[in-house]
Amino acid sequence: MNPEFEQQFVYLLEEHQNILHKICKLYTADADAHKDLFQEMVIQLWKAYPSFKGQAKFTTWAYRVALNTAISLYRVKKRRVETVTWDNAIHNMVYEEYNSEQEDKLQYLYAAVHELSDIEKALVYMYLEDKDYAEIAETLGVSEVNARVRMNRIKTKLKVILSQRGAL
Repeated sequence: MNPEFEQQFVYLLEEHQNILHKICKLYTADADAHKDLFQEMVIQLWKAYPSFKGQAKFTTWAYRVALNTAISLYRVKKRRVETVTWDNAIHNMVYEEYNSEQEDKLQYLYAAVHELSDIEKALVYMYLEDKDYAEIAETLGVSEVNARVRMNRIKTKLKVILSQRGAL
């Protein structure tokens, strides 16, 4: 590109950057987000600058491009899942002592469940997910009574498997 063209853009941007900062303050909550939005606005202004014909004042044109950029990014941000920074999350964590005995029991249970048939695994999974017997029955295509009877048999079967391994 023409160096004079670049110099003109930089001069106009420096002269009127307060417009961008005002828009950033409206659409951001912290300094990092402000910097990111400002940078994105500058990029969009630079990309669009060749189409600037001077029919409107530079400030009017820049305001329109910057505002459209902010609105577009705001819409994208609203669709994203909110995350928490590590610093904020670590303070809200509850420290729990690692329980190796409990972990061992859980591994034994998983190993025992792996020995079940596919339908039995599905029933155990739904039971552990706190599904009621009516929902389990509907999902598996059996009667509610049948689901209850099967679950009781599975519990007995798991107890036998776990006792054989010395896990009970």
